[in-house]
Amino acid sequence: MGRPKLNNSTSTITLISRRCTRRLGTRMWRRGANLEGDTANFIETEQLLEYDGFKSSFLQVRGSIPLLWEQIVDLSYKPCLSIIEHEDTPMIVKRHFHDLIQRYGSTIAVDLTDKHGNEGQLSLAYATEMEKLADVRYVSFDFHQRCGGSNFDSLKLLYNEIADDFEKQGYFLQTTEGELVEEQKGIIRSNCIDCLDRTNVTQSYLARISLDQQLQRMCALTSSEHICTFTEDEDLEIFRNLWVNQGDEISLEYSGTNALKGDIVRYGKQTFSGLIKDGISALSRYYLNNFQDGIRQDAIDLISGNYTVSGNSPSPFQLNKFESRTLFPVASVLLIGSLTVTSITLNRGGQGVISSVICAGATAGMMALVKANGRQICSRPRLCGLL
Repeated sequence: MGRPKLNNSTSTITLISRRCTRRLGTRMWRRGANLEGDTANFIETEQLLEYDGFKSSFLQVRGSIPLLWEQIVDLSYKPCLSIIEHEDTPMIVKRHFHDLIQRYGSTIAVDLTDKHGNEGQLSLAYATEMEKLADVRYVSFDFHQRCGGSNFDSLKLLYNEIADDFEKQGYFLQTTEGELVEEQKGIIRSNCIDCLDRTNVTQSYLARISLDQQLQRMCALTSSEHICTFTEDEDLEIFRNLWVNQGDEISLEYSGTNALKGDIVRYGKQTFSGLIKDGISALSRYYLNNFQDGIRQDAIDLISGNYTVSGNSPSPFQLNKFESRTLFPVASVLLIGSLTVTSITLNRGGQGVISSVICAGATAGMMALVKANGRQICSRPRLCGLL
């Protein structure tokens, strides 16, 4: 919640994000949709504004691409995406968007994924299914290519594509007398791969545009004024900080770290300190996704009731002879030992050339063996399947 001042009147801006409980989980173990059309990391975000007796709000949603797909961790920094072929895929997509239309009205699906590599294949599959839905508008916007990683203002290109529908959907507005004068008639559904970083930047941009429109309607701004130019720097900072903090909270629950690209939301550009923070968060995500999230996923499934304990069935934790938490330390010790021995033999100079070659070969072989068995070494959930 923030309290910027406009025209010497205090306004209150509040962000509320509501997470859907139908497909809860962690970043790598809950991807895409289930057979009922529920998607991972599906969140409804409401931006509330109170000013001079007026009350308004603007809703957006985010959610994983509503196809059957997975991205199983295997020690790779970016595991390969795999689309699960299923005869019910068209029905799954239809169920998902039918639910959105029933709840929110007209729907615009904004896809922020890359258009090359594995992401491109998934995006193409998504676009292909969306062509079958006549009542949903699908907009593909390659965030990385169009924004160049740091050019926040390029999101205006996206807004220009959806401006007419955006204004038709509108927002909720109630006067000081309690009269309802505007009602939001639709929703924008945004997604990238994780529905975290690119999605948060995009949603904050659209929320700022809607905030301008609401304040203009309340006569706090003229039709030519905008919050980013009209308010004091500290007031605009309040708005930006709300979206940064909200993005961090959503990301912590799903990936275990703060959101990336937070400095773009906060400052409108990528900064050097932001790049360092993003690098640290990316490395933390790698470790957590590979070696912690399997256990965390089991905890979520157990607490949420997705998995029901049965006294008549053996524990899923006893069905596998080896656990990843046992294999990982062993593999680490072997690799570190091999690298240490290689380093020692290299320091001996000419006397240890043959030994160095042998140790280096053994180390390379050990690394290949660990990589080949990456899925067995990584932490994986035991209680529930991916779907």
